[in-house]
Amino acid sequence: MTYPLVRDLAADGIPVVVTCRVAGFSPQAFYKWRTDPVSTRDWDDAHLVNAAMAVHADDPVFSYRLIADELAAEHGIAASENRVHRLCKEHGIHSAISRKRGRGNRPGPAVHDDLVRRVFTAGRPNRLWLTDITEHRTDE
Repeated sequence: MTYPLVRDLAADGIPVVVTCRVAGFSPQAFYKWRTDPVSTRDWDDAHLVNAAMAVHADDPVFSYRLIADELAAEHGIAASENRVHRLCKEHGIHSAISRKRGRGNRPGPAVHDDLVRRVFTAGRPNRLWLTDITEHRTDE
């Protein structure tokens, strides 16, 4: 954050307006930050993250949904699932059990040689036969 830098430069005698102009924000934003360096939301988020880490330490299988339910039931902290999800994602709180990504139905290698070399037209009738067996399930 650049606001502490502006404060330090102002203590050295450099005007706040000049420093804010160079840094690319307004002096009003700096003065607002100076009156309240830690916002209420940041303070509440920090407490919520500490409580979520405590719940997760008790049971690492909990996902963010269960953590949100546990925070409301046991700790009396009301927070939406979206907020808990955002904070858990930012702080690396993940369930010990995770789902597999994707369906896993990737095509394997070809089971036969390409005898027609991807040319599907024949010069004469009854010369080239093609079939598609992908609709028939097999165990392989």
